Amino acid sequence: MGQATARGMYTLTEKICETIIRVLTQNDAERIAVFGSYARGEAGPESDIDILVRFGRTKSLLQIVRIEDELKAALHRNVDLVTEKAVSPYLADTIHRDEVVIYDAGRSRVPPSYP
Repeated sequence: MGQATARGMYTLTEKICETIIRVLTQNDAERIAVFGSYARGEAGPESDIDILVRFGRTKSLLQIVRIEDELKAALHRNVDLVTEKAVSPYLADTIHRDEVVIYDAGRSRVPPSYP
């Protein structure tokens, strides 16, 4: 999934955002952002989708793995699901610089044909 551009890059489409929001809000997500190559508009056919999420309630590692598997199945693409609490301080600046917030406390912010 993901729409290829003329340059062969894959973009963060409305359908991808809606799927991510649906799966994660069903699992108590309060804030969702995409970062990495999809957020920068540099994704290729083998790129995974990097997702930063804040859940309303703490999730166990098994719950996070289950949710990540659910996202992979729904998106037909590898997914790297990272919780805000698990972000390394060494990577936080890079992640937040790239991030595209698609959901925040009940408000969807799906970017129209991003980037």
